[in-house]
Amino acid sequence: MKHRRLGRTGLKVSELCLGTMTFAGQCDEATAHKIMDVAAGAGVTFLDTADAYPIPPDPETAGRTEEVIGRWLSRQAQRERFVVATKCRIRVGRGPNDQGLSRRHILAACDASLRRLKADCIDLYQAHMPDAETPIDETLRAFDDLVRAGKVRYVGCSNYAAWQLAQALGISAQHDWARYDSVQPRYNVLYREIEAELLPLCRDQGVGVIVYNPLAGGLLSGKHRGDAPPEAGTRFTLGASGELYRDRYWHAAQFEAVETLGKVAADRGVSLATLSVAWVLEQPGVTAAIIGASRPEQLTETLAAADFTLDDDLRGACESVWWTLPRRPPGR
Repeated sequence: MKHRRLGRTGLKVSELCLGTMTFAGQCDEATAHKIMDVAAGAGVTFLDTADAYPIPPDPETAGRTEEVIGRWLSRQAQRERFVVATKCRIRVGRGPNDQGLSRRHILAACDASLRRLKADCIDLYQAHMPDAETPIDETLRAFDDLVRAGKVRYVGCSNYAAWQLAQALGISAQHDWARYDSVQPRYNVLYREIEAELLPLCRDQGVGVIVYNPLAGGLLSGKHRGDAPPEAGTRFTLGASGELYRDRYWHAAQFEAVETLGKVAADRGVSLATLSVAWVLEQPGVTAAIIGASRPEQLTETLAAADFTLDDDLRGACESVWWTLPRRPPGR
């Protein structure tokens, strides 16, 4: 497993990051621990979670994923080798201040995550998405205070547009505050909108890029069929999250693209999942790709991406597929 620098920082992270949104939701704790065992055995040292997990987010279940991870980490003989990233922003309680990126919520959410993760410090603390109701300088100052207090080592963001990240970087530089050293965007062979502005910005400014959805919510595993409804219990059926994923990917053009890529992959003797993750990893500016599972065996093909190199024909096939897809409004 290769390790890469997170942007301009000195922090090294494994190029495959284990996503954990299924833990304590789509899979129980024992299964989650087996998934982490398999990932760690393959050299994955980068774990990503959020205080709102498991999905679908619900105040009644918020924090359970972090608790599962905390109990697993507490049993590791070399816990210090793991880099743990978590997030705040999504609602985790019923009160009016139990969500968002206000100073009050960020500070409270950080302390709660530290308790659940059984940690003294969070390696990478991220804004899960922008908060239009809170001034960005309030958010950034709160993150800076957490870094200076020793509760957080680095800060990052997720689901930020290029202009929002650029604004945040400018304000942090103006005040000499800890800046967003990473961004977590959606990116895969079926969705490449970040190539226009966000990726060039990150390469120029030395911001790490931690990609989520490299398998398009599981569509690029090849297990779904467009002529049948989504299988119960998959990403496409989980409440509001399922609706979001169906809107993103459950369309005829996407299924046609998956079928085309699947045939190309089969002809080369590689799984579609391995090809898809490996393609993401070789894109300029990408630091890591987040892979997830609800069963340990699901990691086999995605972990294999770390050792797979695309040739020009495979790259060309991925490029051709992208241009067959209809363009959608930004963010869709």
